[in-house]
Amino acid sequence: MSLPIFLVGARGCGKTTVGQALSQALGYAFSDTDQHLQLTMQRSVAQVVADEGWEGFRARESQSLYAVTAPATIIATGGGMVLAEGNRCYMREHGRVIWLSAPAHVLAERLEKQPDADQRPTLTGRPIAEEMSEVLRARAHLYRQVAHHEVNAMQAPDAVVEQILHCLAIARAS
Repeated sequence: MSLPIFLVGARGCGKTTVGQALSQALGYAFSDTDQHLQLTMQRSVAQVVADEGWEGFRARESQSLYAVTAPATIIATGGGMVLAEGNRCYMREHGRVIWLSAPAHVLAERLEKQPDADQRPTLTGRPIAEEMSEVLRARAHLYRQVAHHEVNAMQAPDAVVEQILHCLAIARAS
């Protein structure tokens, strides 16, 4: 049985793009916790946050994590999935966790090129570059804590996939 692979990192690091490519490379299924939440709730992330607040959204986000976890599945998690200690423990215990890391200015640049405000509401109400710096300051230690491997997400998606495959091969060999 092949363990699920959880991709963690801030918005804009490429979890969905890399996750889809990685699932093809490994012949795994692909799930995205935000997409699962939206499908089951029949509302966007922004609508869930507006209706239930961030606390309600975070609880639903955790439910989505548990619902999509399955063997031989690549799981792209929401950027804040690591905020709950229970989620961090769950991911480490039930699979391999890969942190797709990139500096705040790169993440902000990516988000500005492809804005999706309806799906991903602002956390602070400030400009995206400031917000991403603040988010990384607050979460980097959590991403590091939960991850079995850290991968540089500033590369092209194919290169990120290759780096992940290399990390997983080393992990299997040891």
